[in-house]
Amino acid sequence: MGRTDFVSLDDFLKDISTVAIAGHIRPDGDCVGSCLAVYNYICDNYPGIRAKLYLEPIPEKFSFLENAQKIQSAKDAGAASHDLFIALDCGDGERLGDAARIFGTAKKTLCIDHHLTNRSFADVNEVHPEASSTSELVYLAMDPERVTEKIAECLYLGIAHDTGIFQYSCTSPRTMRIAGELMGKGIPYSRIVDETYYIRSYAQQRIWGKAMADSRLYLDGKCIFTMVSRKDMEEFGVTPADLDGIVSELRSTTGVEVSVFLYEL
Repeated sequence: MGRTDFVSLDDFLKDISTVAIAGHIRPDGDCVGSCLAVYNYICDNYPGIRAKLYLEPIPEKFSFLENAQKIQSAKDAGAASHDLFIALDCGDGERLGDAARIFGTAKKTLCIDHHLTNRSFADVNEVHPEASSTSELVYLAMDPERVTEKIAECLYLGIAHDTGIFQYSCTSPRTMRIAGELMGKGIPYSRIVDETYYIRSYAQQRIWGKAMADSRLYLDGKCIFTMVSRKDMEEFGVTPADLDGIVSELRSTTGVEVSVFLYEL
């Protein structure tokens, strides 16, 4: 599957020696999946390119993805400029966190994103709000024949997480066709979903339970809200990464159309 009017990642990788890849702060499944997919695609197909992947610490449940151990902290990056900077799943430069400095020194920048609020901050911006996820767009940017099982795992995880396991309205027929093609690469799709979306640690179960118990309904039951404070996180021994998915769980409440979840930084 491809799309003639969409950017080709291979075109951007021609005649370059160095590339930096980064996503938004506090990376979620789509951010981690899309970033690692691009990194692995470059490592597999462009051995002459020195690629660096910068992200804040990722949730432990995503550590099985290929080359997750190669992720670096932008705080430790040197001052050298890169030929290309690829920003993924990120709506503006500030959301890159410490990687914004590296973005600012790159010779050329590319942003692939699906957020309606994207500020088109790169030299080239492929922003498609109709897409389910950045991982869906990254797949369209790749040569499907070069998408290996390991790359497919990254992309499937990203799509699955940003669609709430294919239940949100952003899930389109194209999303499902792409998911099917990724499954055809031989990925353990059931395990990916179970171990990264449904299975939670005891500490996570406890903080989720508190968040649900403290929730309140507004607007005649159409809106549900809850929050978690820093004190709560310290008491239950969790980090912001352990809170991923709470807002989706809130939304599954009968009669609710909008869920709102806040946590203190």
